[in-house]
Amino acid sequence: MVLYPKMIIDALATVTYAGTKKSLIDSEMLADTPAVSAPQTDGEPWQVKVVLLFPRDTDPFLKSTVKAAEAAIHYHCGKDVVVNIETEFKSKPRPEVEKLLPGVKNIIAVSSGKGGVGKSTVAANLAIALARLGYSVGLLDTDIFGPSVPKMFNVEDARPYAVKVDGRDLIEPIEQYGVKLLSIGFFVSPTTATLWRGGMATSALKQLIADADWGELDYFILDTPPGTSDIHLTLLQTLAITGAIIVSTPQQVALADARKGIDMYRNEKVNVPILGLVENMAWFTPAELPENRYYIFGREGCKRLAEEMQLPLLAQIPLVQGICDSGDEGQPVATKVDTMTGQAFLNLAQAVVTVVNRRNKEMPKTKIVKTEK
Repeated sequence: MVLYPKMIIDALATVTYAGTKKSLIDSEMLADTPAVSAPQTDGEPWQVKVVLLFPRDTDPFLKSTVKAAEAAIHYHCGKDVVVNIETEFKSKPRPEVEKLLPGVKNIIAVSSGKGGVGKSTVAANLAIALARLGYSVGLLDTDIFGPSVPKMFNVEDARPYAVKVDGRDLIEPIEQYGVKLLSIGFFVSPTTATLWRGGMATSALKQLIADADWGELDYFILDTPPGTSDIHLTLLQTLAITGAIIVSTPQQVALADARKGIDMYRNEKVNVPILGLVENMAWFTPAELPENRYYIFGREGCKRLAEEMQLPLLAQIPLVQGICDSGDEGQPVATKVDTMTGQAFLNLAQAVVTVVNRRNKEMPKTKIVKTEK
């Protein structure tokens, strides 16, 4: 038996790459002509070296494609052939976790123990308010299963594109109201449920963080999903979070879950500082009676929790129809500084700047949570 490079190429032409639904040859994944080495002595096998070119080192089809290529060469050229397949990448490898987002100064997780307390509303308006104060701001919607940022910013039809940065293909965030935005909502249908297992969700989240061109940011806001989950653990293992803001309504059932959120960040293995609490829906004020306050969900429950936990109460945000309407219309109230609620979020942003500066002056940088082996 005699082997030629053409035989190896023909064998690889029978292998389909799942990323393109085409053969390895048609997908132009063969980096160079296969190297074929004849036996030096009787009884030694032929040796084949193939270099395959993949889009990136995080390609989900890499391992299966390499195995399929090796199997095809054995099938078409002989099972005794020694096959050595190396991989190269069109895009430079993703930086190590510790070196991600070098241009980002402060990473703020906006969190809640319970859904429905207005966490995404607070995150969106905080990001816009910080931008209005003159800071460079990014907002990442980390809720993979219930993304809301595209609608709240009126960019549901936007589709991010890839840009080449330092040899890497990166996602270019969408910019709206002075804030850089990314959300899984830009890549999936808004009317279809995202039926993903935990591993797929965390992989997608890592791509939105590590494979995006976030550039230079003063504040990187993370709109986290409610509760404590795989998503939160992935964030803690991927980013050195400067601090967390806990959002809650005044009612006791929400405050009970807020305590769990606080405990998650204060866990000895996590040690992310709590920057403070935000009491959302603190009272209801009807538009026709702007001076009136009706405490529908209880009175100052979050304020008392902040005092008990010895944490700052960063803001009390009233429940008004305008906040809901503005979010649905894709123009958050923080864009309207001449309104009561717009001013409330501007005050929140100023409070956040103050506590972050104090935290950075008095405390060491947060460390990334290491995965237990």
